[in-house]
Amino acid sequence: MTRKSSTSSHDIEHLRDRVRLYVQVMLTIDFFAYVSDFVTPLLLDQLSPPNWSRWLQLMRWGVTGGLACVWLFTKYAKPQRISLTILESGVTLSLVLIYIHIGMGSMTGDNAVYGPMFAMFGISLLLVVRASLVPSSVLRTAAIGIFSVVSLFAFARQALDAFGPVAKDGLGFIGGAFVIATSVTSHVIYGLRRQVRQAMRLGQYELGRKLGEGGMGVVYQATHVMLRRPTAIKLLPIDKVGESTVARFEREVQQTSRLEHPNSVQIYDYGRTPDGQFYYAMEYLDGVTLEQLVHADGPVTPARVKMILLQAAGALAEAHAIGLVHRDVKPANIMLCERAQVPDTVKVLDFGLVKELDNPNADDGITQANAIIGTPHYLAPEAISSPDDVGPPSDVYALGAVGFFLLTGREVFPAKSVIEVCSKHLSEAPEPPSQVLGSEIDPDLESLILRCLAKDPAERPKDGGELANELERLELPGWTRSAARTWWHAWSGNHPAAPTRGPAQRTQLKVDFGDR
Repeated sequence: MTRKSSTSSHDIEHLRDRVRLYVQVMLTIDFFAYVSDFVTPLLLDQLSPPNWSRWLQLMRWGVTGGLACVWLFTKYAKPQRISLTILESGVTLSLVLIYIHIGMGSMTGDNAVYGPMFAMFGISLLLVVRASLVPSSVLRTAAIGIFSVVSLFAFARQALDAFGPVAKDGLGFIGGAFVIATSVTSHVIYGLRRQVRQAMRLGQYELGRKLGEGGMGVVYQATHVMLRRPTAIKLLPIDKVGESTVARFEREVQQTSRLEHPNSVQIYDYGRTPDGQFYYAMEYLDGVTLEQLVHADGPVTPARVKMILLQAAGALAEAHAIGLVHRDVKPANIMLCERAQVPDTVKVLDFGLVKELDNPNADDGITQANAIIGTPHYLAPEAISSPDDVGPPSDVYALGAVGFFLLTGREVFPAKSVIEVCSKHLSEAPEPPSQVLGSEIDPDLESLILRCLAKDPAERPKDGGELANELERLELPGWTRSAARTWWHAWSGNHPAAPTRGPAQRTQLKVDFGDR
């Protein structure tokens, strides 16, 4: 399996974008030519608007319409490599021939001698734009350039008879110089792209586009060179490396890699680049976070909420069973995907703030004592009043707040400031979701959500496993796999560029009470 095949999808997407940009630039120049036909005579008294023959006018309109159609085709039809190569070469060679005919046809009478020069200007401009924008090998660029110059001399042979030997030689020299210059330009740009691709390699992974950036690093879409497996790479930039940051980053990947539940994000690999950057590779998730889901679609049906919470609780149950607490459960850290043709598969993400219950000293030097860590709208009361005492019930509280958000479309305690949010978590009873929504909700589901939001951790389900068991006992018909598949089909149709998972920008409250 070759490296070329492993990166073909990225190359095709790049080529498609470049061909579209090339056509767009030529289309812009074409429009500029229309404007120039009418503006230039106003500035130069001795110049009158061109008197185009019907054939030349149709040819010009054909160029405009053809370029517009090609631009639309590359944007919406998603042609593949061979089609793009043929399309781009066809556009270039067609424009060469059209520029020659327009140049010869627009220069008549005493000006006929300028026709070949006018055509050479258009061809030279075309070759330069193409070499600068379109990824192309030296041989293909040189072949297109040679064809262009030879075509000019072939079709303009009669007009060139009026040229003296020196003028002919000069025109041929200019054409040859542009062939060489554009071929070198293609070689340099082609080589630079290979160098950039090589630089964007981390071991066996080739980086693609940037998916997002958060407090603990940058995430890129990537491909395993040999396996051709879509991957997400989380990279800790060198400028953010400090002893505590590295320790926390390593702890994140070590703890996440211990998780095997199908609803937890899977870690594939971990390493360090030669220049000292830490990274880890995880499964690439193409879906929608719960935050994006609610913002796009509004409140979620109770039956679907149950299925989402059940899967998320299962992922937390495994973490709790091995002594880990997530500490940052929130809608932006829970994603819905289609995995192995199973719609509405939940993935719990970002275990960067995880706490080890069986090794409390693991946090020393990484997070400060008595520091409130998490996202304010999903903080359990004990995470605010005694941060060092957070445990599985704190994750249960946060997941209950996520359920409240899904059912109602808003946070449990909307407020204008972080302090106000924290105060309400500590002292104010949550409003029942049915009252917020203004319609009935299954009483058992609502009761369980409110139990999760109890101020006293002892009144909540003790961990993810107990919460999952209680959710499983709820009978909420109406959301089947068929319904989920129908929803995903509609979502894909309405959101062709659905957001791809990058790290959420954490809105965290981090307050140190130690020095107060």
